[in-house]
Amino acid sequence: MTPTPWGSPPTHDYYCGTPYLGDQGQTINDVITGIIFFGTRLYMQSTSNASGEADSTALVVLNTRAVGGYKSVSEMLKPDAKMLWGNQLTFLHIPIPNLTVAESSDPLNFIWKAHQLIKRKRNSFAFHLTSMFLETLRRLRGPQAASWYVYNSFKNTSTVISNLIGPVEKLALANHPVSGMYYTVVGSPQDLTITMVSYMGKLWVAMAMEKSFINSHKLKACIEDAYEMVLKTAIQKSSPQGAAGN
Repeated sequence: MTPTPWGSPPTHDYYCGTPYLGDQGQTINDVITGIIFFGTRLYMQSTSNASGEADSTALVVLNTRAVGGYKSVSEMLKPDAKMLWGNQLTFLHIPIPNLTVAESSDPLNFIWKAHQLIKRKRNSFAFHLTSMFLETLRRLRGPQAASWYVYNSFKNTSTVISNLIGPVEKLALANHPVSGMYYTVVGSPQDLTITMVSYMGKLWVAMAMEKSFINSHKLKACIEDAYEMVLKTAIQKSSPQGAAGN
């Protein structure tokens, strides 16, 4: 068997958490991605002002099968199925917005800016073109060639964000109830990997950070601070006093 490019994982620190997200007027994906971007900018600014203003790009991995809706396994396994079995992947290069002084005190503006960037990229033709290219590459040259292309794309970025839609009902393994779950990517070449999965109405987030390069405790604290700031601002603006002030 030919080895895949994912065979030698660097040493990483891992962090897992379950944030609570109220109604922010956007999708959960947009909100949590915006919070991660916001926390990343806070971390970069705490490292140095210059790095806080540097151009940064995140690779967001998406499943295009969601575009056409989800079908049952039996329907997807039919020979004439319009919706194929398995994940149909694509990825988008999303520039992480710069953090202004005003947005430090009103982070919802930063979340909205990140949402607009993601929406514009998601509605572009590149969203579908990348998926078509990966599928064509897999059919013509095999899964190994497609794997190398994805690996090289990951290698040219510092941060990868991915998410999955998980079960909505409670699972059990050997009659033991599953209270929560996480997933992550092992052996990926980038410095920071953030993965998310929904389970029973909760969002479970895991982060893998390269040791000796990223201060895992500081980054974790910055993302937690970003979450608290966004949640506090959203609650204030949704209250009658906050709405009257706006």
